[in-house]
Amino acid sequence: MYAVIRAGGKQYRVAPGDVIRVEKLGTDGQVEFNDVLAVSGAEGEIARPQSEARVVGEVVEQGRGAKVIVFHYKRKKQYKKLRGHRQSFSAVRITEIAFDGQSFKAPDLPKKEPKAKKPEVVEAAAEKAPAKKKAAKKSAAKKAPAKKKK
Repeated sequence: MYAVIRAGGKQYRVAPGDVIRVEKLGTDGQVEFNDVLAVSGAEGEIARPQSEARVVGEVVEQGRGAKVIVFHYKRKKQYKKLRGHRQSFSAVRITEIAFDGQSFKAPDLPKKEPKAKKPEVVEAAAEKAPAKKKAAKKSAAKKAPAKKKK
């Protein structure tokens, strides 16, 4: 099951659960792509044009891509211009593809729970901390500078 959508002037082949990077979207949360070019319903089925299909996704991340260096140069004319560019993007996770009364949804992601610290490690660290004492540094005797002979 997949669909071909148009977003930001580019075409993407998406399936439920896929994460795609599209041109920056102005919204957070739920996004709906209405410009669906083709849909394939079953495994091995050829994609066919679909006008009433819709693809729904959620914005996972927004950021900027890697820097692209743009260097203009004209030989023998002493002309050089250096510019950099970073394109903004939105990462979208496709949650649902719906057409012809059918709806294909992505499985829910398991929620990550923070790892608990082991109690043995915490107790051992607390016992070792006060046991260490700083040793006093002994300063070496300074030598007098050597006298110059004339």
